[in-house]
Amino acid sequence: MVRVLKAVVPALALVAVTAGCSSSEGGDEQRLTAQRENYCTQLGAWQKARNAAGTDTPGPSGYDVVGALAQDAFLAMRPLRDETVGGGRTLAEATVAAMNNSDSEAEGRVVQYCDDVGFETLTR
Repeated sequence: MVRVLKAVVPALALVAVTAGCSSSEGGDEQRLTAQRENYCTQLGAWQKARNAAGTDTPGPSGYDVVGALAQDAFLAMRPLRDETVGGGRTLAEATVAAMNNSDSEAEGRVVQYCDDVGFETLTR
């Protein structure tokens, strides 16, 4: 009986550790996917509001909506800020350039990022 326990206990410990790692990795991947989806959703909402505000002469409230949506996109970007989007830029740098500086190249990079991570339909 002692001999069986000596063989079973390490094997069970190994199974518990491995199971913990795989579920943790799955949870991390799900969290990352949800963060990316949220970012791309917020980016798309900002683009839509910005484009709508650009077609008419919006009142002050129109600009407030665009600014609020930009802030939502910035908040959604924070956990992803260090991901690269090409051109030597991070997602944070490209997002800031696209939203604050009307940098169309940077906006193209963040839209491409959303395409690359599977959420191309959420952006314009």
